Amino acid sequence: MNRRLLAYFLLDTSGSMRGEPIAALNNGFNGLISMLRSDPQAMDSLHINVVTFDREVNNLIPLVDLASFHPVEIKCPDSGPTHTGQALEMIYDLVNKDLIKGSSDRKGDWKPLLFVFTDGKPSDLQKYREMMPKIKSLDFGVIVGCAAGPKAEVSFLQELTSNVVKLDTTDASTLTTFFQWVSSSIEMGSKSQGTGESMTLPPPPSELNIIV
Repeated sequence: MNRRLLAYFLLDTSGSMRGEPIAALNNGFNGLISMLRSDPQAMDSLHINVVTFDREVNNLIPLVDLASFHPVEIKCPDSGPTHTGQALEMIYDLVNKDLIKGSSDRKGDWKPLLFVFTDGKPSDLQKYREMMPKIKSLDFGVIVGCAAGPKAEVSFLQELTSNVVKLDTTDASTLTTFFQWVSSSIEMGSKSQGTGESMTLPPPPSELNIIV
């Protein structure tokens, strides 16, 4: 059996994403899937899981291999809070359930990847901070946080990961650029994991501000 590369996407669908931003997110994410499908290595090993979070947290697309992935429209409510902490809790449970650990007679999955996209900040900050050490204990190959739009807070994502990207807007061209970069990150990840090297992210395009 092939070793799998599991990529988890945590997508903010709170009310502030309504309108153009959610349309741009759908467009960007579907573009990401198309790009990855042209990479034989990703087709061979990549599995994708999508969790959306607003006032509710929903495992919109349970773990599925890239070839069988069917786009699902990502929707958002009119308004409401952003339960990022609760979403991280779901990710923690999913990774523990999905990930095949290696044993003496078989190789387990590669280190999983986590991409967190938000246009705001956690409404459940206590829960969010409670989940930090648990998420870090899962030993992700990389965690990338993306703060998109004028109201997005980078500081909370920085508590989770040192790889934080700031997007000034949530329009279609910016989100497309972001997901193209995510695609090349995943492709680099699937190549570097085979060599046992730690994953390095490709240099981002100029529209993305990497917060160091």
